[in-house]
Amino acid sequence: MEVEIINRVANSKLKTIDLEDYYPEGTRSEIDISQWLMEGIVLVESRFRESLKNTDFTIYKDHYVAVNCSTDAIIPQWAWMLLQTELSGIAQKVVLGSPEDLETAVYRPIINALDLSVYENVPVIIKGCSNKPVPLAAYMMITDQLQGIARSIMYGEACSAVPVYKKKR
Repeated sequence: MEVEIINRVANSKLKTIDLEDYYPEGTRSEIDISQWLMEGIVLVESRFRESLKNTDFTIYKDHYVAVNCSTDAIIPQWAWMLLQTELSGIAQKVVLGSPEDLETAVYRPIINALDLSVYENVPVIIKGCSNKPVPLAAYMMITDQLQGIARSIMYGEACSAVPVYKKKR
């Protein structure tokens, strides 16, 4: 006796979102401003300006760049602004913070631009376990966007999804 195997997941209204599909390709770089500080902690304006002037920022052409300071130095706001002026028109995007902050800033406009109308009143699984560095914040952003639109939101895979949200009836 032959029993037909029915793929109930494929036949359901369940939709999957894989945030890795929206990962923008491009080189990620990090610039630590402490490299231009005296003894890694003191910013001397004239020396800092000269160092920036002598740095070849074209190596960051079309990169996504996170700028930060790895020491406990107090960096004046204008120093970050000067660094930004050097990278403007060269880098794809510049963010003050960690590489994770950079990924979050890169994902924000992508998620905000998604047409989520196809997920209206259907159960949605947000796929986990990506091979690319999808930031945790992206999962939070897509969950926020889907609440009130999707009937339910789950995380993981269809065979082992974790319920996250269910619309009240």
